[in-house]
Amino acid sequence: MNARRAGAASGVDDGVDLDVLIEASGWSVLFEPEAQIQRAATAAVAAVGITGKVSVTVLLTDDAVVAELNRQWRGKDRPTNVLSFPAAPLPAGRHAIVQPLGDIALAWGVVAREAQEQGKTLENHLAHLIVHGVLHLAGHEHETDEAASVMQALEIKTLTGLGIPDPYEAVAGVTR
Repeated sequence: MNARRAGAASGVDDGVDLDVLIEASGWSVLFEPEAQIQRAATAAVAAVGITGKVSVTVLLTDDAVVAELNRQWRGKDRPTNVLSFPAAPLPAGRHAIVQPLGDIALAWGVVAREAQEQGKTLENHLAHLIVHGVLHLAGHEHETDEAASVMQALEIKTLTGLGIPDPYEAVAGVTR
C-alpha cells in the first residue's frame, strides 16, 4: 500500500487536507493522481460552501476491496465505482483545526471500464467521481429525483469550473 499526503503543506487555512492511499497498481497509469484528486475535492468543498479546513481520505483500490466494502456497509455484493463514508459529526462544543469530512473508496476496474465505455478520459472520470464522493460526504444524495437533480447540477457546475465537460452529456457514438 502506498499512502501519500496532498495539500497538507499548502499553508492554506481553507480547503482539503487530503490523504491518498493507492492499493491497486492500475491507478499508476495516472500522472500525479494526488494533484488531480486535490483539485477536484477542493472544488467540491467550495461548491457546497464549506469553509475552514476539512480532511478527506481517498482509497484508490481494486474491485474486490470495493465489493467487500459495498457488501459490508450497503448490503450489495458487487463492486461499484465510488463509495463514500461520511465522518461522524464532532460533539457539540468541540472544535477541531481540521474537521474530518470522511473517506472515499474507488474501484480501479469499474472506474477504468466506465471511462472507456462512456468515452471519457480516465482523469475526467476520476475528477467526476471525487466530486460526487465529496458531495455525498457533505450530505448530498440522489435517492429522490429532486435530490438527484440538485446533486447532478452541483457536479456539473463544479466540473465545468475545472474545465471538465458535463459528464452526463451524451458523447457522440457512446450510449449511456
